[in-house]
Amino acid sequence: MNRAFNRKKDKSWMHTPEALAKHYIAYNAKFLGNTEVDQPKGTEVVRDAVRKLKFQRHIKKSEGQKTPKVELQISIYGVKLLDPKTKDVLYNCQLHRISFCADDKTDKRIFTFICKDSESNKHLCYVFDSEKCAEEITLTIGQAFDLAYKKFLESGGKDVETRKQIGGLQKRIQELETENSELKKQLQVLEEQLMLAQVSPAGSVPAKAAPTDVFDMIPFSPAPPLTPVPASNGTPPASAPTRPSHLSTDLFGAEPFDPFTCGAADFPPDIQSKLDEMQEGFKMGLTLEGTVFSLDPLDSRC
Repeated sequence: MNRAFNRKKDKSWMHTPEALAKHYIAYNAKFLGNTEVDQPKGTEVVRDAVRKLKFQRHIKKSEGQKTPKVELQISIYGVKLLDPKTKDVLYNCQLHRISFCADDKTDKRIFTFICKDSESNKHLCYVFDSEKCAEEITLTIGQAFDLAYKKFLESGGKDVETRKQIGGLQKRIQELETENSELKKQLQVLEEQLMLAQVSPAGSVPAKAAPTDVFDMIPFSPAPPLTPVPASNGTPPASAPTRPSHLSTDLFGAEPFDPFTCGAADFPPDIQSKLDEMQEGFKMGLTLEGTVFSLDPLDSRC
């Protein structure tokens, strides 16, 4: 770049070093566009790019499209192209990536510079149209290069390496922010799906279905109690006999037999009479044998 401005050494710089080092110099110009070139520098290279972009601009102008205007902000860090109304950054060409800059001597309105794209690593030639400031803009970019080169020599190249590291870290931070934003969107979608699964279409939470057994039937529940229904003949149903709560029952609902607590009064009359007959029969059979064995526990002969 220093060789590109050798022919302008006889001209003094137009701006103070502080204006380019701490701030920037702004210019307005028409932007014809950019196009890829094969070489990073060369007069013939930029002439071919200018002819190509001028031809494309004439076609667009015949279709009714106007040439867009941009604002150029020039500093020792690079050349920014902004929308003059919204101030949105359209292109940010870092100074160490600009390899060539020149104004067109055949057309005083045209000036160009070649910059290497940071993502595709392609050399792009940017072409501008300015009625009065084409040469001045070229000189301002040359002054920014001169100041940046002096600062590079004073810092021993450390400043450039630091900026590269900072640029790499900023790019990584941007990638992580993009990834974090995508994860937040996925989490929000999953939360919405979970809410839709828990809430019915009417907006109420559906009641929990009752559990069923292996036969897909709802198991018996003691509550609520059943209400007695009158018989078909109009008579109320017989109430079930109640028993003391302390008595236990067997598998068939009957009270177990206890030989130590049962007595004669514990049996119904018909069963008791049959037992008495059997006892008398045993007594008679034992008497015929010559010896009496009483089955009555109160008999003293036993």
